[in-house]
Amino acid sequence: MTKTKEKKTRSIEDGWEIKDRHYYLTSKKTPLTYTMPSRHSERVPLLWFDEENGEQRALRYANNQNSPFVDEQKGEVTLKHIVFRNGALHVPKQHQSLQKMLSLYHPWNGVKYKEHKPVEQAKDELASIEVELLALNAAKDMDIDHAEAVLRVESGSNVANLTSKEIRRDVLLFAKHSPSTFIALVQDDNVQLRNVAIKAVEQGIITLDNKNKDFKWASNGKKLMKVPFDEQPYSAFAAFLKTDEGVEVFKSIEKKLV
Repeated sequence: MTKTKEKKTRSIEDGWEIKDRHYYLTSKKTPLTYTMPSRHSERVPLLWFDEENGEQRALRYANNQNSPFVDEQKGEVTLKHIVFRNGALHVPKQHQSLQKMLSLYHPWNGVKYKEHKPVEQAKDELASIEVELLALNAAKDMDIDHAEAVLRVESGSNVANLTSKEIRRDVLLFAKHSPSTFIALVQDDNVQLRNVAIKAVEQGIITLDNKNKDFKWASNGKKLMKVPFDEQPYSAFAAFLKTDEGVEVFKSIEKKLV
């Protein structure tokens, strides 16, 4: 049975390269020392599910064993701690059992720590640069009204006091610092409609009364819509402006906006 397990376990190790490996904690805080669980216990389960055998297998790091699996270890075991210092851990190629435990089987891999992989990191960095360029180009070519609408989500009513040059500057900075969020807002057509609603309230064209529950015409107090329960008022009004009745309201508001 042990040999069968060893053979099936090794299938996940296809293409495994013997080399030095580096690991780092994923949290923003980097303590001087951080001890990673190194053996299965009831308090801290360290289990790997073997899909081929259909069973959970306990893990344990022993530096005198070739396998990180308890059921494959033989004879006396020398247990060792797994300690990250200053948020990092270097494991030489001679320690294959520890490397495989950390890279392939440990349940905290990708949660509390990751293996440093230069090629993958380069791909991630390239993707981030491409997203940033896409966001900056979109910000550069954006008309001022759309820029104001996107920026208002980030800065709120403060946008009303900005000059056009300040809006263009701030929208470029927004695109640079939060490119993914920026692109999502650019592609959200409700953003511009929310901006119209906010400006209409700021300029006294419509009002939001009754504890942010009712939109009304400021001129005659006629109710335009009631905000559904537990919805953001301006998002709800933006959705209303897309309806047949709302389109006419939108046209009227546009004519009155300064």
